[in-house]
Amino acid sequence: MANRHNAINLSQGFPNFGVSPQLIDLVTIGMQKGYNQYAPMPGLLSLREVISKKTESLYHKSYHPETEITITAGATQAIFTVIAAFINPGDEVIVFKPAYDSYEPSIELFNGTIVPIQLSAPDFTVDWKEVASKISSKTKMIIINSPHNPSGTIWTKDDMLQLEKLLKGTDIILLSDEVYEHIIFDDQEHQSAAKFPGLAERSFITASFGKTFHATGWKMGYCLAPKELMTEFRKVHQFNVFCSNHPMQYALSEYLKTPKNYLSLSGFYQEKRDLFLSLIKDSRFTFKPTSGTYFQLLDYSAITDENDVAFAERLTATHKIASIPVSVFNLNQQDDKVLRFCFAKTDETLKRAADILCGI
Repeated sequence: MANRHNAINLSQGFPNFGVSPQLIDLVTIGMQKGYNQYAPMPGLLSLREVISKKTESLYHKSYHPETEITITAGATQAIFTVIAAFINPGDEVIVFKPAYDSYEPSIELFNGTIVPIQLSAPDFTVDWKEVASKISSKTKMIIINSPHNPSGTIWTKDDMLQLEKLLKGTDIILLSDEVYEHIIFDDQEHQSAAKFPGLAERSFITASFGKTFHATGWKMGYCLAPKELMTEFRKVHQFNVFCSNHPMQYALSEYLKTPKNYLSLSGFYQEKRDLFLSLIKDSRFTFKPTSGTYFQLLDYSAITDENDVAFAERLTATHKIASIPVSVFNLNQQDDKVLRFCFAKTDETLKRAADILCGI
């Protein structure tokens, strides 16, 4: 619809500004150096080694580069591969909704049973008693996502400790989607599953270079897990994609050697969030500033009582600005009267978008 109506597209989660010229040059250098044939199945060892150092530095958890780290064709492939490796017919998977839309189809493909837990705007907090009540003898996996798409909320240390306590003594696998780990605001800390021993021992952690380095079209990511779990992951990965883009792996292995290239991301995106929110502060939309990701939810209940899909379609067609209605991620299309806007855009795009929003 954004294309059809020539609307400003703040719907899909991708930046409309360029990738680092240095990173692009490194891909070229990789090709010139001959990294043009198949990479090793688990990924280029030099890249896995720098990921291991990065993870230990940030989360004080060591993952062996040879046996516990695999480079993937984006985080979504990693998520699919985890589910493919472990979910059998009848296995139950707890999913917190609103949820990234790849989780449930992957579970359904392998005849798993989705056990949804609905979170609600504006806080999207977890009721741990409800989580405990949903765990059964059939629970095989729990999927979490922090910073969270689409809400932009983050799980706290207490949330992670509650989850660790709940899973103690079980064989439940945790799939922790951490693709926005470097986009977190207001001096808050990302609570990776890697930081909690009782979670790390049962966790697959998925990460995205595309999200981190403004290159979503590259489809490059990675997965972390203990050796015993990663062995099973690779049995599927080998026949799913075998390996990921080789010259890009070379480029990323060099680019990651400078921590500033990912540690500066929170400040970069916080400036964009703050600019966007300052520009729409006098609009009829209301909001709670997002804590992470490059998404901002806007409450439109003071404007109209339309359902969010209808309002999002009207905004696109009539006002020429595209957003995502959050009900499509919810259980039974629960409508909290909020739309998701992506602020990973140039300042000029954000200013044009804000002008439209303030006129509604």
